[in-house]
Amino acid sequence: MIGVVIADDQALVRGGFRMILDVHDDIRVLAEAGDGREALDAARLHHPDVVLMDVRMPGLDGIEATRRLLADPAASARVLMLTTFDLDEHVYDALKAGASGFMLKNSPPERLVDAVRAIARGDALLGPNITRRLIEHYVNGPRTSREPPDRLADLTERELEVLRLVARGLTNAEIAERLVIGEGTVKTHVSRILAKLRLRDRVQAVVLAYESGLILPGRALE
Repeated sequence: MIGVVIADDQALVRGGFRMILDVHDDIRVLAEAGDGREALDAARLHHPDVVLMDVRMPGLDGIEATRRLLADPAASARVLMLTTFDLDEHVYDALKAGASGFMLKNSPPERLVDAVRAIARGDALLGPNITRRLIEHYVNGPRTSREPPDRLADLTERELEVLRLVARGLTNAEIAERLVIGEGTVKTHVSRILAKLRLRDRVQAVVLAYESGLILPGRALE
């Protein structure tokens, strides 16, 4: 059973999401929250697998609530950010805060269900537009921090190769085709990369790849 907390300042939106999710036997909405503080309280009380977190909420917004929630070592929840626009101006901040993916509020109901299941099993929802937004951050803005190169020292050459492709936004299937290996092998490599780097999911791996200089913005796939 996937436990979900819905955080949005609009009651109608929360109610709509609840109706969509509650009809599925493998998903249970544990609580609703109208702002970031309520979302934190609900997450700490109910220990959900997934928190649907609106980016813009009064008081404590979704990004800061996500940052505080995931800063707790005991937190097991994954956060799916709810946005109105796919290129929301706060995308990069949300990624840095630890969000595992993004969901447009006007997406079809079945997409919401698929997204919750994907996030719960440890996948990340980082579409091409979001990846492009991340790249633009590095092209157009100053890099305020860089990870030390030795952060990646424990990765094998193949793992570095897979990480580069993950950072370019390729799916496991696309990586498998490009490297001429099985998709299951790609999944194993990705899992090992995340474990070695102590990362939560692919989103954090993409951020690290750019911050460490492993990927240079604007360079095409070779």
